[in-house]
Amino acid sequence: MAEKINNDRHYRLLDCYEASKHHFERAANKLKLNRQLRDWLRIPFREIAVHLPVVMDDGSLHIFEGYRIQHNNARGPHKGGLRYHPEVSMDDVRGLASWMTWKTALLNLPLGGAKGGIACDAKNMSRGELERLTRKYTQAISVDIGPNQDIPAPDVNTDENVMAWIMDEYSKLRGYEPAVVTGKPIELGGSPGRKDATGRGITYIVEQWAADNGLEMTETTAVIQGLGNVGYYTAYHLSKMGCRVIAVSDTEAGVLNEKGLDVEALFEHKQETGSVSGFSGAKTIESDDIFALECDFLIPAALENAIMKDNAVKIKARVIFEAANGPTCPLTEPSLAEKGVAIVPDILVNSGGVVVSYFEWVQNLQQFSWSEEQVDSELRKRMQGAYHRVIDKAKTENVSLRIAAYMLAIEKVSSAAQTRGAY
Repeated sequence: MAEKINNDRHYRLLDCYEASKHHFERAANKLKLNRQLRDWLRIPFREIAVHLPVVMDDGSLHIFEGYRIQHNNARGPHKGGLRYHPEVSMDDVRGLASWMTWKTALLNLPLGGAKGGIACDAKNMSRGELERLTRKYTQAISVDIGPNQDIPAPDVNTDENVMAWIMDEYSKLRGYEPAVVTGKPIELGGSPGRKDATGRGITYIVEQWAADNGLEMTETTAVIQGLGNVGYYTAYHLSKMGCRVIAVSDTEAGVLNEKGLDVEALFEHKQETGSVSGFSGAKTIESDDIFALECDFLIPAALENAIMKDNAVKIKARVIFEAANGPTCPLTEPSLAEKGVAIVPDILVNSGGVVVSYFEWVQNLQQFSWSEEQVDSELRKRMQGAYHRVIDKAKTENVSLRIAAYMLAIEKVSSAAQTRGAY
């Protein structure tokens, strides 16, 4: 593994699974875990691969590949999103599932980790094709999911509509059960505050970091990669806190306004045109140019490996908040540390989504709905409580924030496993 991480030939081949193993091993070394326990914690509990025949709108039959990885359930039912993307692979889903285990443990949620994915080009599929694909996938994995077994949620290119289809199809097979998924529409048992939970949680971490480092939010600047659900709501809530969001990018282009972007107008423009490019309230730049901008906060909110060797050297931000899963390739971290660029890790920063998913699951099980104010208050407490635990651990152990977060999570999961006698 070390050879793969430190060999430039393999630099761009590093996938989610290899990255997650790298971080896990570094934290396990600090904890002095024996090899048997490491293997038990690292290797997924169950791996599911399914082939899904779907009739397309033109009458042709296409067979899609789908996956569900259930990583660890020592602390509770498996929990994790479902993504639709052409580059979904078993290894990527393995890595994402393990991150969910550490994320739920770090936030002290009584859940384990899982992840699912289907290799498909969702952006070029009709609503009918997506619904038929989703229902086929649900049928294929229905015996392996459930409110006390494995609870899917939205992820890249999936949303509340996809969750509604899963809930409906599962309910046909198993009886009405809204708690089988989270991220549902409100009218089907969804939680207030779930849609923007990840973005709002990110801003609570940013706000706390700024306060700890003597920065007033009204005097700060942010650059955000990605304007999907997470990127938009992060930008929106940061703007409401007084932070100037000076640049945002998507896969097509970036836009820059050093006086601050009108985030809502920019999002409307993207919805109408499909890209941030050409937004009248800013200068259009190349997507990758945003990494070279001077700012306080750099927030990658798209996909894995966004920060690589070629663009890491350009970074001038004070701190990176990992809003996406695995956006920083491990090989770049030493050079960023030498430049004095702090990294606040993904398993802390973007955990707001699973926190509010947990709240939704609890509401479904209790059949009692919370107010949005209660959800938001509990989210802030969970996020900032975890942040302080990571900061304290990093200082006590003299390690990076990432390794501190992993150490805390691994300690919780290993303790639960050994106490239960599962290991």
